[in-house]
Amino acid sequence: MLPAAILRRLAQARTSLLPCRGCLGPVGPGSEAGLCERCWGGLLPLPEGRCPRCALVHADGDCPEATGWDLGDALWDYHGGRPPLGALLLPGIKQGEAGWRKALLGRLAAAPLPDWAAEVDRVTAAPSAWPHRLLRGFDLSAEAGRLLARRLDRPFEPLLAKGWLRGRQAARTESQRRRLPKRAISLRPGAAPRGLVLLVDDVWTTGTTLLRCTQVLREGGAEAVRVLTLFRAL
Repeated sequence: MLPAAILRRLAQARTSLLPCRGCLGPVGPGSEAGLCERCWGGLLPLPEGRCPRCALVHADGDCPEATGWDLGDALWDYHGGRPPLGALLLPGIKQGEAGWRKALLGRLAAAPLPDWAAEVDRVTAAPSAWPHRLLRGFDLSAEAGRLLARRLDRPFEPLLAKGWLRGRQAARTESQRRRLPKRAISLRPGAAPRGLVLLVDDVWTTGTTLLRCTQVLREGGAEAVRVLTLFRAL
């Protein structure tokens, strides 16, 4: 049996010969889960001067987006980096890339959060339909919500449910996403939203799912809702 040091060197040599799964360049030092350090550098923050409600940059005045929450933000630009890292990671994670999922959650554990996040009373997550959770074996939004709840020292409560016949929003056109019916999201049996609720999701595109979740939380008793997602598609 080969000594452990030799096995480590063989593993390092094998890794150095494999191309990065993002840019196809050499992985080099700082690589993780098959992505090089330059690709991981594509976790870029959103631009300064963005709206504190829709997290987009727009002209002065009222926010043009339909929002039911008080404040909203995202940690990273979905299309940031070359290749666009969010657009690479999230579909891959949802197709079973466990290494990417672990690496992304590790970065979430250290990412700077908006100052207002510390003011919330409890944390919940935008729901996914149970067939999707069953097939994947995980729920990325819920995992992110639990991690953020631990960071904020607040309880995580799965307050929301999604109709199991509803397909994935990502598979729909923008027009179809914006027509998501209100009945697609509901409170879980026995759920009782209270106080200031932080709503967590993996990606914010049109914001329709977040809007429907917020409406249900407010109608269920939440005093206010704030939104934080991993990525914002600009």
